[in-house]
Amino acid sequence: MPAYHSIFLQDQDVRLIGNIALLPLRTRTRGPAMSLPTLPASTNPIDIDPDSESYDPLDEVLSLFRANTFFRNFEIKGPADRLLIYGILFVSECLGRIKPGMGAKEAEKALMNAALDNQFAIPGDAAFPLNQAYEAPRDRQDAEVLRQYLSQVRQELAIRLLQRVYMGGNTPSKWWLSFTKRKFMGKSL
Repeated sequence: MPAYHSIFLQDQDVRLIGNIALLPLRTRTRGPAMSLPTLPASTNPIDIDPDSESYDPLDEVLSLFRANTFFRNFEIKGPADRLLIYGILFVSECLGRIKPGMGAKEAEKALMNAALDNQFAIPGDAAFPLNQAYEAPRDRQDAEVLRQYLSQVRQELAIRLLQRVYMGGNTPSKWWLSFTKRKFMGKSL
């Protein structure tokens, strides 16, 4: 059975830096990403329909995370898949920071610290785990835009992951935490 790929692969008019797509996001976090419309009040952000105009790559990362985590190999079919891989690796890192007895406020602090850390590796850096599958940005300006975009992605993913992990109250979902030991493609950020 093959891994699940991004539905945003067919988007052609997307800015690329290196070979990562800078897709629009539904976010209130400042950054270079174009903004998608907010969700209607009647829509639950956890089970948003992929056909909705507000569905973004981060919704896709969170919905495909559990299924794709079981795969050690992933055929990259386009720039949107590279963003999906990065998002899945970041979600894995975040889940590793949430401990079983951790309260929601403690987890929020831990995840936001991880998301706001500006010293993370981007493609082209020696510490980036998937340099063989990602192209480095052309110049320093592109590298800075990519860092800002990935920082925006990290912040929004941390917020949305917290909503899912702590959906039932002040204790983390055991179902989500069961994925802390699994490594997508055997890699971590």
